[in-house]
Amino acid sequence: MSASAANSASAAVPPPVPSVPPVLAEVVRSGFVEGRHRGSLVLLDAGGGVEWALGDVTVPVFPRSSNKPMQAAGVLRAGLDLAGERLALAAASHSGEPFHRDLVHKMLDEYGLDEGLLQCPPDLPLDAEERETYLASGAVRARVTMNCSGKHTAMLAACALREWPLDSYLDPAHPLQQLIHRGVEEAAGERVAAVGTDGCGAPLMAITLTGLARAYRSFALAAPNTPEHRVATAMRAHPEYVAGTRRPDTWLMREVPGTLSKMGAEAVQAVALPDGRALAFKVEDGGLRALGPVLARALTLMGVKSPVVERIGRAPLLGGAAEVGEIRAAF
Repeated sequence: MSASAANSASAAVPPPVPSVPPVLAEVVRSGFVEGRHRGSLVLLDAGGGVEWALGDVTVPVFPRSSNKPMQAAGVLRAGLDLAGERLALAAASHSGEPFHRDLVHKMLDEYGLDEGLLQCPPDLPLDAEERETYLASGAVRARVTMNCSGKHTAMLAACALREWPLDSYLDPAHPLQQLIHRGVEEAAGERVAAVGTDGCGAPLMAITLTGLARAYRSFALAAPNTPEHRVATAMRAHPEYVAGTRRPDTWLMREVPGTLSKMGAEAVQAVALPDGRALAFKVEDGGLRALGPVLARALTLMGVKSPVVERIGRAPLLGGAAEVGEIRAAF
């Protein structure tokens, strides 16, 4: 075959078609499916094996704030003695309600830290209702109000305790971040595939959805007094500090005892049940509106029976002031 013929033959071969994630949720308006959210989901059985999966759950993703329990365990490993509401807040994506902001201020004072040391960006409350109240009071964006401020305060306190640099506490090469990095790998049972920068400025470790579910399982089953057990205990006991009074993570941990739950930006969710069963999923397009229905359906498949599951899964669509449709799980 001549060179020109070979080139023509190779040009005729179409490139491989990338795999398309399955549909996890449908947007239904007036009986018409007007949109779809695709993604991947994994359910682990009590022994830690993959019981069921949709999509490719072996491809690394950025878990975003679903990594926060591992980050909170890291500050404990560094020697910081946190418990109760303070430790829950260290693992939080808080709503910015007054009790969240007050505790961040108290923690800064307790460790002799100044709000100006926080390197998370100034922000408004994450919760929409709280945001309206906050703005109506004349308040402006602040670092303490940012949903990750509890985590950043705990990181700074750990660095101050160990006499590690405060100005570079978000550098991936910083001793604290290296400690967290190793903790993520140990909990997930796999190597971190990539390191990025989260929305709050902290290093972000990419792992697979299966690894994320394994990590939550390891926290749910952790031996007493270990950092993982301490974090899980604080989150379960004080879920309103992990999220807020109007958030699904709070509802689930309140209504289903022993459950560990944490969402992340870009529609990531991880949950572990007290018997070691766990789930993790990511909606491909980052559509947070699909998170509740997908989570509720996954919990139903795991046999969780509680009125809170229906509450989490309810996502109505409005036409004017009337309910005309819903976002619903499609698996």
